Amino acid sequence: MSPTMKAIIYTEPKQSRLVSDRPLPQIRENTVVVKVVAVALNPTDWKHVAMGMAKEGCLLGVDYAGTVEQSNSPEWKKGDRIAGFVHGGNANNIEDGSFAEYIVAPLATALRIPENVSFEEASTLGCGVTTVGQGLFEKDYGLGLNLPTNPITTPATVLINGGSSATGTLGIQFAKKAGYTVIATCSPKNFDLARSRGADEVFDSRDPATGKKINEFTQNSLRYAWDCLGGKESGQLCAEALTTNPGASFATIRSTEFPRQDVKYFMTMAYVGIGEDFDKGQSQSRDNQGHAQWQRGFWKIAHDLLAEGQLKVHPVRAEKGGLEGVLKGLDELQEGNVSGQKLVYSL
Repeated sequence: MSPTMKAIIYTEPKQSRLVSDRPLPQIRENTVVVKVVAVALNPTDWKHVAMGMAKEGCLLGVDYAGTVEQSNSPEWKKGDRIAGFVHGGNANNIEDGSFAEYIVAPLATALRIPENVSFEEASTLGCGVTTVGQGLFEKDYGLGLNLPTNPITTPATVLINGGSSATGTLGIQFAKKAGYTVIATCSPKNFDLARSRGADEVFDSRDPATGKKINEFTQNSLRYAWDCLGGKESGQLCAEALTTNPGASFATIRSTEFPRQDVKYFMTMAYVGIGEDFDKGQSQSRDNQGHAQWQRGFWKIAHDLLAEGQLKVHPVRAEKGGLEGVLKGLDELQEGNVSGQKLVYSL
């Protein structure tokens, strides 16, 4: 094995580039070294660059699939097929990331790829599974819904705003497996995608009246709203959709202006699920081991649903060019030219 590899890294000022002399990563506690076969792209990848959240030399990317190259864990051996989520653009440890030939991957947010799932399909799961677990199911951090392993016995409804996003389509399926009625919002062109993943009702996310329409449709009874998009408009939509009675909860994937003080508000960040301390800008995140332990259990549920054929990945748009192609894909994603699909690149 060559002592160096190809990788996409962050460079100042707010740029990313492909290098061919990146040192190989070193295994750490609760990690494995992975030979990457495929990577998928997420908005957080380009945002870390555009917003300058990384630092010089940081490896970028969060989603991956590949084979275990080195392991100190009895659960994993060389050659095992693995997929998961890593902390790309981590200013606290520049080795973390997925856009490279070899990576160091945390075991809290990883699964063994079932035989019925390809590397390309598995590469789409990392950020989505982690975020779904937090936003919908983790108690005292997200909405705290019942897990698919303990489905509800009394009818309840959850709104998923951004239901055709890569995270939203997974969220719909997990919520349905847990017994919930799911209302999704997305653009009309993606209604069929949301329905194909199990959404019971779909509303137009771009219609300013959608929040009020959902409130009327549910007869002012909606207690749970999960926002996969973020932004003032999303917060307003969910606030209008939720019941005006006590006991409503709202969770979002990023800081969102929310106009109601009577609703429990949760903002999740996928990176805490890995379990390591980190800093983002002026904010610090510490003591995340409990989140990581919770994620281990949730990723086991995800694995089992996949293996049983009960969980569909987001539609894959396989692109060519390897890591060189990834740079072009990040531009396309940032320009808003990707909808209802996940960009995937094989290395």
